[in-house]
Order: sequence, then C-alpha cells, then structure tokens
Amino acid sequence: MSRYFVEVTYKGTRYAGFQTQKNANSIQAEVEKAFTIFYKTPFNLTGSSRTDAGVHALQNYFHFDFEEEILTAQVYNLNAILPSDIVIKKIIPVANEAHSRFDALSREYKYFIYQNKNPFLEDRAYFFPYSLNSDQINEAAEVLKEYSDFTSFSKRNTQVKTFQCQINESKWIFEDGCWVYHVKANRFLRGMVRGLVGTMLQVGRGKIDIDNFRKIIEAKDCTQADFAVPAHGLFLISVKYSEIFSL
Repeated sequence: MSRYFVEVTYKGTRYAGFQTQKNANSIQAEVEKAFTIFYKTPFNLTGSSRTDAGVHALQNYFHFDFEEEILTAQVYNLNAILPSDIVIKKIIPVANEAHSRFDALSREYKYFIYQNKNPFLEDRAYFFPYSLNSDQINEAAEVLKEYSDFTSFSKRNTQVKTFQCQINESKWIFEDGCWVYHVKANRFLRGMVRGLVGTMLQVGRGKIDIDNFRKIIEAKDCTQADFAVPAHGLFLISVKYSEIFSL
C-alpha cells in the first residue's frame, strides 16, 4: 500500500466547500468520484484544510492510500472526468506516514477587493466601492502579527481545541487594480480570513481606530468582529510542507 498526495486547484463558486458535506456537493466529492470512475474502486481522500462554500484555491491537497502504482499520465484521464472548474495538477508518492493536514507547515491566503465596477472580477473579488485609508489597513494588518489568540476571528460551532495561530505575513498590497490582503500562518480558524478582512475594512473606512481594533482582538469574542465579506474574494494560494515530502 502506497500513499499519495494530490495537488488540486479549483474555482469554488459552485461548491459547498472543499471537504465532503451531507446533502451538498464539494470539491472532495467530485475528486473522489473521478478516482472511483477511473480506477473502478471506491476512494476516500483526506484533505489538507477546509475552505468554505464559494472559496477558491490555486493550491490545495488531498492524500490517499492505494495498492496500485499511480502513473503521471493518468492525471490527464482524471482531469477529463472532472468538471472544468476543478483540476488535478499532480499526484505525488510520499512517505507512508505523510499527512496532508497535520504535516502542513503553513497556509497562505489572499483576499481580493476591487473598487471600480469590473465584470471580469465579479465572481473572483469583492466589489467594495468605498474609500479606504491604505495606511490604516496596513497598520491593522501589521498589528495582527503581535497576537497569537484569534478567538475573535473564529466563527462559532467550530470543534478546534485551540484558537492559537502564528501569523507570519500580514499585509495589504495594490495589484492589478485590486486591493489584496495577503496573509500566511501555520493554521487558520473557521472563517478567520474573512473576519480579519471585514474588520480591517472597518478600520480602513474610519469606522473603528487601531486601538479599538486591538480591543476586538483582545476581547476573544467573535461577535465583535465583522465577517460580512463574501467568500468569492478569498483564494487559498498555497499549502507548504517539509522538503522530505518533495512538495
């Protein structure tokens, strides 16, 4: 029995999220279906991380165990079965103990905002036609690196045992006509990036100041954060592993 990692990229608009859910289609369900059709045996994949309904990914991973050798050429066949908005980029043999979720060292997200009407960004960025103070939102982004408890930015009904996260990168940049929030951490909580973005936008609009932003973080109360930004502006950019997995 050999273990493999599957690198996927997808547009999440039509899906209820990354991992399998009852009574809703997901990225995992479609990929498992393609594997089952091609190899004529049931597949059960393990995902590296959850993404909410409507969230996109340039890179995400599953792992699975299989008795047969997976050939590089078979990626083409699997992609022919998959819908056009999900693509398998590669399938990689790894050590038998490798785990796509627990062995991830970091995850990187970007959230895209555009302020001038643009039909080509409509389903891939958040239309936010309000003035923003770039210095203020970047100051808020920098403040986040001083903290490790992000209870205020985790949605309720989560089963995590800890709200501790180590944010390594946090900044707003302007690129290709969009304001982009770039954040990298060892782990993320349910709804965390959208909560961070929504609350920082309140800072950028002058609705709250930096002192109040700190108070929201320190309150450890998710009712004080703003999660109201839509999922379609959020992209999982990359998941990083140790070099021993050759990823």
